[in-house]
Amino acid sequence: MRTPAPAEPPAADGRPAEADGAAADAGPGPGPERTRGLSRVWRSVRRSAGRSAWLRGRAGLAGLVAAAIAAGAGLAAALDGSAPDGRSLAVDTTACGTPAAQLPAGPLAFSVTDRARAAFVSVYLTDPDKGDVYAEIPWLAPRHTLPLTTTLNGGHYAFRCVFSDGTVRTSRRITVTGTTSTAVAGYQPLPDLDMTAPVNAYRRWISAALPTLLAAARTLDADTARNDLRAARADWLTAHLDYERLGAAYNAFGDFDDAIDGTAEGHPQGVDSPDWTGFFRIEYGLWHGQAASRLRPLTRRLVSDVSSLIRDFPSEDVDPGDLPLRAHEILENALQFQLTGADDYGSGTALATVDANIQGTRQVLDVLEPLIRPRDPVLLAVIDQDLSRVDADVTAFRTPDGTWTPLRRISADRRQRIDGDMGELLEQLSAVPNLLAPRTSA
Repeated sequence: MRTPAPAEPPAADGRPAEADGAAADAGPGPGPERTRGLSRVWRSVRRSAGRSAWLRGRAGLAGLVAAAIAAGAGLAAALDGSAPDGRSLAVDTTACGTPAAQLPAGPLAFSVTDRARAAFVSVYLTDPDKGDVYAEIPWLAPRHTLPLTTTLNGGHYAFRCVFSDGTVRTSRRITVTGTTSTAVAGYQPLPDLDMTAPVNAYRRWISAALPTLLAAARTLDADTARNDLRAARADWLTAHLDYERLGAAYNAFGDFDDAIDGTAEGHPQGVDSPDWTGFFRIEYGLWHGQAASRLRPLTRRLVSDVSSLIRDFPSEDVDPGDLPLRAHEILENALQFQLTGADDYGSGTALATVDANIQGTRQVLDVLEPLIRPRDPVLLAVIDQDLSRVDADVTAFRTPDGTWTPLRRISADRRQRIDGDMGELLEQLSAVPNLLAPRTSA
């Protein structure tokens, strides 16, 4: 299980913020942490023309890039402050701009400038009666300008400005006349407390799964104790997969995650480092001819670490923001570290780990389903279809006796198919963190 590096905020259409290429200067401001940088990899995967057209037409969220950083180049030049169609909106703590009173249905583009002296602002284009949001700028710095674009059907709308000093302003109503076939579907803002039930449900699932992991670790330890390395190799996989299914709880595991599932990366002596412990260290020994007497201290330590984790877990917090992020990151990590073979220390079981990661992702989506479905029911259906496709790709290489074909024995075209299907799945999963980002003030 990999602990992601800090993550970059997704755009308002659910894409990673870097997806649009050109960077808009949003100014400094707090934001979610950046995930491991796989978006360029999976975004480059070729997708069918029909599916691409569907993706372009799907309108669960409005298209907006809040901020992006060009690799190695710093911030791009600030926007010039003018909207393509002349719709400029200046907001401050006294008013949320003065938009046109009447606009035609169809694509609409605004240029929003925060004229406040010090207060940052979040800007939402809303239905003032239902509360649905149709476009947003998550974070705009004082004296900076960003575009806000969307496509609207006829109806009544208004801008809502939420400033960092607590001030909230709403613009006058905008009447949009006419109809369009490409209008975005408004989404329901998510209050912070709505994530409480999914987090509690996920904690219960983790608590119920940990004893199974401990039992599997004890079985592995018993194998090395009696010098049965053949059984140890089979039971190592069972125990490791039990752990890999727990992918969304990495942050709540603290230092235990490194001790139980850390790789040799970062250890001064690499695979020879005496302080390297856990599943990957045991894997290296089991598949590199190390004696049971050398492995026994490691399997005994594994049992101890899992036992300590079980005692510690009730006192640890699961960050509500972790669940939506991990709905995407679990399999993003699988693409980067499993499907490339980077985390294979000899067992050749990368595809088994991916299969466990798929199961872990499904569990996260199960607890998030009550929040996702009312906001984007089509997204859930597409994700389920894509998950099933990738799962079929992977389990095709599980043999009847329960062993798995190593990546090195799989043809290039089959690996490309797995990578391509995983890329499509990740594109859909990347919408979940933004869809369920807390928008209490929206």
